[in-house]
Parts: sequence; C-alpha cells; structure tokens
Amino acid sequence: MIEYIKGEIVEISPVQLIVECGGIGYKLNISLNTYTAFQGKKQGKILIYEIIREDAHLLFGFAEKIERDLFLLLISVSGVGANMARMILSSLSPAELVEAIATKNETILTAVKGIGAKTAQRILVDLKNKVKPLEALATLEEGTKRSVGSNLITEEAVSALVMLGFQKAVSQKTVTTVLKNSPQLSVEQVIKSALRMM
Repeated sequence: MIEYIKGEIVEISPVQLIVECGGIGYKLNISLNTYTAFQGKKQGKILIYEIIREDAHLLFGFAEKIERDLFLLLISVSGVGANMARMILSSLSPAELVEAIATKNETILTAVKGIGAKTAQRILVDLKNKVKPLEALATLEEGTKRSVGSNLITEEAVSALVMLGFQKAVSQKTVTTVLKNSPQLSVEQVIKSALRMM
C-alpha cells in the first residue's frame, strides 16, 4: 500500500495531478480542495489511497490527512463510490463536510450533484459518530485561494466539469453564468458553484 508520494508536480488540473518520483510519473485523481493546496507549487508530498480492481489501478491523492480520512469514511458508506466521494470533497471543504455530518444537515449533502436524499441520509447515519474525532482538526483547516485570468478560469473550470462527467456545452453555460454573476471567483470557487447549479 502506498502511503504518500513526494516529488515534482509535473501537471495539475482541478481533477488530476501528475507527480514525478524516481523517474516515474504518477497520475492521481484529486478533489478541488487538494487542487487548491497544490496549485502553483513545484514540489509536493501527496497522501495516497489506491484502489486496485481487475480493470484499473487508481490512485487518489490528498493534500491533508483529514481529507483522506473523510474520503475513506465516505467510501465505507453503502452506495458511495470513490468518484462520488471525490465529488463531495470537491463541493465541500473537509470542515464543511464534518459540520454537515455533525449537525445532520441533509440539505448541504443533497446540494452535491448525484447525491439523493437516501444517500445523504445513509451518510449522516453511518458517519455521525465517526466524524467526532475529526471535528477539532476540521475547524483548524484553512485554504488559500488564488485568482487567475478569466479565460483561464473558464477553460479550467469547464475542463474539470467535463472530466467529472458533465457535458461540455452544459458545463460551458453554467461556468459562464457563475462568472457573469461573480467575476471575482477563483477557479475552485467557480467549479464549486457550478457543481451546485448542475
């Protein structure tokens, strides 16, 4: 089992990161929270969770231990797979997710694309006692936001939404709407807003 990979960040997008270590490039699936943490950095130590299936060997990367812990808790819930867990962690920060579970806030969870009422209820019931140790850690969490040019933001946001499984035309329209209403948003904020609208 790989615990972490430390090396040069060769490429990063809102949904994937390629890190080179020992001459090998590892493609990692990441959330927006991890993207925010590593955006603009040349080197990084990325915590790993690997999923080995017959048809695929997938690596998920995390900037913080709390995010990986939450990912593991989410995929332990019946009906929540790795991609859905990543979608949740792209829509909510670890602190927001912990608070939503701790306060049994079903509305916040059902606002995430692909999460219905039944799945949200299962997450709340299964994880309500398991997130308690993470609450103190979550309250300390702080993210740094970086704004980039509007065209680049649009391009990156649309690309990320397409990689998450949304149609390009719909993604383009939603991102344009978000930026029209709030032009000052960073790419991560645009994607989070778009995910809530789709």
